[in-house]
Amino acid sequence: MKRREFITLLGGAAVAWPLAARAQQAARPVIGFLDSRLPDAITDRLRAFRQGLKDVGYVEGENLAIVYRLANNQDDRLPELAADLARRGVAVIATAGTPSTFAAKAASTTIPIVFLTGDDPVRLGLVTSLSRPGGNLTGINVFNSEVTAKRMELLRELVPHLRRIAVLVNPADANTETQLKAVNEAARTMGLQIQVLNADTSTEIDAAFETMGRERPDGVLVGTTAFLNGRRVQLAHQASFHRLPAIYASRDYAEAGGLMSYGSDIMGSWRQAGVYTGRILKGATPKDLPVVQANKFELVINAQTARMFGLALPDRLLAIADEVIE
Repeated sequence: MKRREFITLLGGAAVAWPLAARAQQAARPVIGFLDSRLPDAITDRLRAFRQGLKDVGYVEGENLAIVYRLANNQDDRLPELAADLARRGVAVIATAGTPSTFAAKAASTTIPIVFLTGDDPVRLGLVTSLSRPGGNLTGINVFNSEVTAKRMELLRELVPHLRRIAVLVNPADANTETQLKAVNEAARTMGLQIQVLNADTSTEIDAAFETMGRERPDGVLVGTTAFLNGRRVQLAHQASFHRLPAIYASRDYAEAGGLMSYGSDIMGSWRQAGVYTGRILKGATPKDLPVVQANKFELVINAQTARMFGLALPDRLLAIADEVIE
């Protein structure tokens, strides 16, 4: 081969290699992630989600791209953010929390959606059945509402004189109705008086605790919504400031200084959401992926907070606790 021909071929290859690399990069699937919270509030959960993706062979930045759309605690932005993901034509939308899921559902009837919700997804109208979801949605039910009564029982074990309990909920969340129904049923069985306080902003959370500080309920049950979880540091601080024993739905509250939490293994559920998202990328369809029911629950007690409140931890609670934070 003549030298000039060799140089021409080499130059052509040099041009082709970047084109091939760009083509491979462009071929990477893109998924959307939609949540109502601030980035810092879901760092650990996103780590679990990415681990689930990795379990089925997808690594962000290598063979997968993720477009994050976080509402920064402004739920009214969720429809706009979901519509943006739909316009981008992402391969899958993963959502956390009922408001995010409803926003994604409204944005597309064709893009697969993998959700995490704390209430019955059939009752919410997200799927037609747990075993056969039927549409473009499937995901994980973490049973937050269903274990409300158990949280109240655990709080009474820690606070034996519990008679009046304040329940803090976010009225804008679709799960709230189910939670309050469970609260009222448990209260009748346990002989408790219930006071419901609503909070839809950080200011309203502060106002609710001011009310509780004046009226002095024996304990507090914090509702299970993405909105309240995103403000868990504020909630734990307010409960400590007013010296109000409170129980929460997930371990990250106790890790933030909250007294006690009881709920499903939330990190395991987020990891499963990543697995389901990866399986859809590999060709599965939501209607063929049954809704996963969380089956592992954990009790976490913050012993330091208990001591600050002057509460003695019962031996039985210590025995059944999955973790005691010293």
